[in-house]
Amino acid sequence: MADFESLIDALRLAGEDPLQVLTPDSAHLVAYDHHIVGLQSIPGVVVLARTEQDVIKAQVTILEGFTIAQPIHLCFSLLDRFGGQNVELELTLQPGASATVWSHCLFAHAERAFHAMQAQVRLQEKASLRYQESHYHGLYGGITVRPRARIRLDREARYLSDFSLLQGRVGLLDIDYVIDVGADAVTELTSRVYGHAADEIRMREQVNLEGERARGLIKSRIAVEDEATAQVLGIMHGNAAGARGHVDCLEIVRGQGTVSAIPEVQVSHPQAKVTHEAAIGSVDSRQLETLLARGLEPDEAVDRIILGMLG
Repeated sequence: MADFESLIDALRLAGEDPLQVLTPDSAHLVAYDHHIVGLQSIPGVVVLARTEQDVIKAQVTILEGFTIAQPIHLCFSLLDRFGGQNVELELTLQPGASATVWSHCLFAHAERAFHAMQAQVRLQEKASLRYQESHYHGLYGGITVRPRARIRLDREARYLSDFSLLQGRVGLLDIDYVIDVGADAVTELTSRVYGHAADEIRMREQVNLEGERARGLIKSRIAVEDEATAQVLGIMHGNAAGARGHVDCLEIVRGQGTVSAIPEVQVSHPQAKVTHEAAIGSVDSRQLETLLARGLEPDEAVDRIILGMLG
């Protein structure tokens, strides 16, 4: 199928090995635009998806007590120059379930397009999820990306997420995540974004520590250059005894780029504690001098420092 082959090529262009992503023993959902071209469940993982009125409606359920060794792959792609993609995702981990989800967003060929995600995520008691979302874009900068997620962690659940957009230009990235953390549950959110030219980055991440001894960390690493802009809002609310949270923002500005980083902390229980730190600046001059002394050109040296900071 030609479209499927184009999607495979998009995976390769992003540096992913399709043979490792779409294996016979891995659960996956593969779609371009609003077409579902790959769908596979495995023991312990039920993957359902359909397209309804230009919306991909997907449900992924990891069953009670299952530990899934192979990553679950969600591949969303735009293969045409113009178009869009709407996705509604329900992701559920039943009690004691454990899994890793890799979400590949492949937009290398899109020039004027949009991708919108509405996600509902539920981790039931003692469930554990590592969620890695990687974006791969071209050089056009005409894409609007709007991820929205509401996430609930029940008692002793654990949710670790990593969002990265390091390749190509996005245009507009507008993220809004809200996470409610139950008793003895833990969440860590890491975001790494590099904005170029006239890219606009808006990030709003909110963690509500609702249960006793809940733990939360919001960690953002954002860099902008040229005339790109970024607005970063990390919100941490400590609402229960023994809750502990921290917001950590580090942003780098290059050229005419501008960044606003606002950590917001709020405590409504006398035995909760929430802290924050934020830093905005240019690249470290000593690191830059070291790389220049080793023969790198200035632009190459700055890029290397920024990508090192972004991980």
